[in-house]
Amino acid sequence: MSRRSPTTEPPQAALADPLGRLRASVRQAALELAGDATLSDLRLERPPRPDLGDYSTNAAMLLAPALGGPPRDAAERLGEVLARELGEELERTEVAGPGFLNLFMSSGWYRAGLVAMGAAADRFGAGVAEPAERMLVEFVSANPTGPITVASGRHAAYGDSLCRILAFAGHDVEREYYVNDHGSQVLLFGESIGARAREEEPHEDGYRGPYVAQLADRIEDAGKRDAEELAIAGVELMVVDVRSTLERFRVSFDRFYSERSLYDGGGLERAVDRLAEHDRLYESDGARWLRTTAFGDDKDRVVTRSSGEPTYLASDIAYHADKLARGYDRAIDVLGADHHGYVGRLRAAWEALGGDPGRLELQIMQLVNLLEGGERAQVSKRKGEFVTLDELIDDLGVDAARYFLLQRNHDTTLDLDLALAREQSQENPVYYVQYAHARIASILRKAAEEGATATPADELSQSEEDLHPSARALVKRLLDFPSEVEAAASRRAPHRLTTYAHEVAQGFSAFYRDCRVIGAAEEGGDEGLRLALTQQAGRVIARSLDLLGVSAPERM
Repeated sequence: MSRRSPTTEPPQAALADPLGRLRASVRQAALELAGDATLSDLRLERPPRPDLGDYSTNAAMLLAPALGGPPRDAAERLGEVLARELGEELERTEVAGPGFLNLFMSSGWYRAGLVAMGAAADRFGAGVAEPAERMLVEFVSANPTGPITVASGRHAAYGDSLCRILAFAGHDVEREYYVNDHGSQVLLFGESIGARAREEEPHEDGYRGPYVAQLADRIEDAGKRDAEELAIAGVELMVVDVRSTLERFRVSFDRFYSERSLYDGGGLERAVDRLAEHDRLYESDGARWLRTTAFGDDKDRVVTRSSGEPTYLASDIAYHADKLARGYDRAIDVLGADHHGYVGRLRAAWEALGGDPGRLELQIMQLVNLLEGGERAQVSKRKGEFVTLDELIDDLGVDAARYFLLQRNHDTTLDLDLALAREQSQENPVYYVQYAHARIASILRKAAEEGATATPADELSQSEEDLHPSARALVKRLLDFPSEVEAAASRRAPHRLTTYAHEVAQGFSAFYRDCRVIGAAEEGGDEGLRLALTQQAGRVIARSLDLLGVSAPERM
């Protein structure tokens, strides 16, 4: 069960920063005017233009029905309550359009933002999950019949980044790789290794890559062993290689779960018996079928063939029965694009086992295309025609490979431009973000050499600097970080942080262009405050990159 109960109140982590408090203040002011108003759709957003204020809310339009008057009148009344509640933090309000209320915040509010971020330090944005859950995320799970390809590399980057974000948000996350080490494809893999060991061509449907011959050389007496022995030995070696590649890619797992263990340990039999006890199975044409249509699937599914051989679905049923037995609040499966038609039957099987359908999430990863001179590389493990993740890392490096693989939503096909990913220019987004961090580190080093330091968080409120518009814009962008983390976590969308990190880097570049940091006093500025803002921008960029599994260099 969850360690924290659901609540309609804002998470405490959100209240620890001025933007979270501002949202709470708007809600409270609205409730003060009309306690029976429906505020589930209340929003606090940035207007399209700076001259329309720092933030805008639709609260008055939600209040109007309860107050019995026009939304613009409700907005005027809401502005009066907010002015009283927020005091000097609010410069003024303006009613716009049909009843939007635009808020213009004071420099004092922005300084309070810096105070809150500075006090939170490296934990700014953490713990935003409400409620926090114990989760199992299964990802990659590529067949252990060949090296990790770029397609599986996208799975790895996504799953690892998702786990990092979920954990930072406050969830208790475990990572799992399901090893498909049982079945006809694995046996075919063993036959292919044996053929290569005997210097023969594998079966036309077998595995033909150079790695198969290399495996044959690594297995003692491979030419004399039967296919099943070779399959087991080959899979063991491939799993070692897979672990090595993934660790190189900064991806780790809590466990590698063997499909074969479900057969050897009786897990499959127990799961099927459990379904039979609850009358979820029936016999037809000599086969055993699961009543998946009772749980929303378009047709019932075979669990055991007439030959007595379990289907692929039977293994997945047993595996998910084990997931249920381990008592997670939520199970997240990251599946390949070719599993789209598998979603209905897997959800039905989960529910047939007694699982809460709302506790199983099936995320479908779309394909990745490598573009080189406009041409796309094709991928086929059996034919040996594929680009491995190791080759991509050798070409681009871990940072660029991960960032580019994470740039688009996982349910969208990704075209990875290799030439752009290699560039060391501002056109390359990962280079641009990392360069911004390196520049910040350089500024802070230079300041230290000159004896200048960032104003401590608890003293920032004493500053009298009227922040430049670009400084205000940067503070607002940094204050978005907790909500960006929450959105990336709740929507299972790590790609949001690639966009956010780039926007912070752009915001810092504009601030540094417009505001002198070291020697700020020469233009009437507060050097300590500007160094504090610079320092916080560096922290947020570094944390964003870390959640993506990308390094934040001190020098470039």
